[in-house]
Amino acid sequence: MKQPKTVDEYIDLVHQAVYEVDELMSIFGDDAEAYEGVIPLVAQLDAELRKMYDDMISGRYEFDPNGPDLPFMALADKIGRYMTFKPLLSVINQTHRHGLDVAD
Repeated sequence: MKQPKTVDEYIDLVHQAVYEVDELMSIFGDDAEAYEGVIPLVAQLDAELRKMYDDMISGRYEFDPNGPDLPFMALADKIGRYMTFKPLLSVINQTHRHGLDVAD
């Protein structure tokens, strides 16, 4: 997956991640007992992604060049085996830390 080149592409990636988490939660909902240990972690991931998206839309979001990983990456590492979209989260994190890919 490529780094986004524009802010709009970056916002779209975060929106896509929110959608993917919603889909994952709906799958878990079909068998909530089997995933009871994972559901709170996915709910936390959902909250963090939604806050990030809201911050982006409202203009409060800031890149953090060479800063630490986004907090949800620790969650992604814990529950990665349940997520087909972990590479998407990695691209979002990489973009947050290093900025948009503006080179052609």
